[in-house]
Amino acid sequence: MWSIRFLLAAAFICCISSSVFAVEGSTAAGPIGGTDIRSAQLPPPGLYAGGVLFGATAFDFVDGSGKTIPALSEAHLERKLVAPFFGYVPDVQVLGGSIGLIGTIPYGTECGRLFITTPSRCQTGFGDAYVEVDWSRSFGTLRPSKFPGAYPIFQGLTIMFGFGVVFPTGKYDAQLAAIQGLTVGNNIYDFAPSVAFTYMTPPIIADGTEISAKLYWNNYLTNPATQYSTGSLLDLDFAISERIGRLQIGAAGFYAFQVADDKQFGVTIPPDGRRAEVLELGAVVAYGIPELGAFLKVKALATVLAANTVRSQGIDFVWVQKIR
Repeated sequence: MWSIRFLLAAAFICCISSSVFAVEGSTAAGPIGGTDIRSAQLPPPGLYAGGVLFGATAFDFVDGSGKTIPALSEAHLERKLVAPFFGYVPDVQVLGGSIGLIGTIPYGTECGRLFITTPSRCQTGFGDAYVEVDWSRSFGTLRPSKFPGAYPIFQGLTIMFGFGVVFPTGKYDAQLAAIQGLTVGNNIYDFAPSVAFTYMTPPIIADGTEISAKLYWNNYLTNPATQYSTGSLLDLDFAISERIGRLQIGAAGFYAFQVADDKQFGVTIPPDGRRAEVLELGAVVAYGIPELGAFLKVKALATVLAANTVRSQGIDFVWVQKIR
């Protein structure tokens, strides 16, 4: 089956990535919209809210060698969702850094089929809830932008450590997942520690070049409905971008791979444990609106490498607003 990892972070809530892992369609941890630019940075203290609009298409199911699976040559799945989210950064310092909390629960529709002999169907409902706690510390200086009216820029290194949990609150039907490949929820817990960094250079081209990356280690519990256990997954999100006043534009992507076999009833799934691997690349564009305390972002990704998963492409729109 498939699943698209949804995430969000805009200073701490901004982006997306779409990916599909193994037969059970395990979700990967991360805020809806994904992580890319400013992935290690938390915004100033306050309460934040916003939403993500997301759409993706899965069109080519491949085996461990990256070749199309003949029985699934006609498979085609689409997902559209909206995901409200919140973020909170208290006005306190812990070991010289800030702490933050984000949470989201998506709602959407998934349509399509796995086999040519089955008609296309749809499933609509809430997806799995996600909550993440982070600690971030910066080493550098805050400086104004060269362009009037833009957010200030933190020049130097920022590091972050976090822990996220995917809760199996979404709509799930084991039979529909097996026959149609449709599963808005995944019916499993995912516990994911993470580490991230963001480095902003002095002005070179415009306001500065930013390099960001965040690594998640996804650990899944067994699906009680099917006794299917997805192997743990490493997921590296990354972006290289340029700040130009209110605008930030660059390349983004993620690379994810399983480090353990999938199993069912304690037995490894043949022939290779269905260890998934996927690389997706694309672009990200963000725009800051300081007078409204807001942030807008658009990101699009497409699969360039896949094994035991599905090739896909997706786009999302993220709005973040400080409300207090």
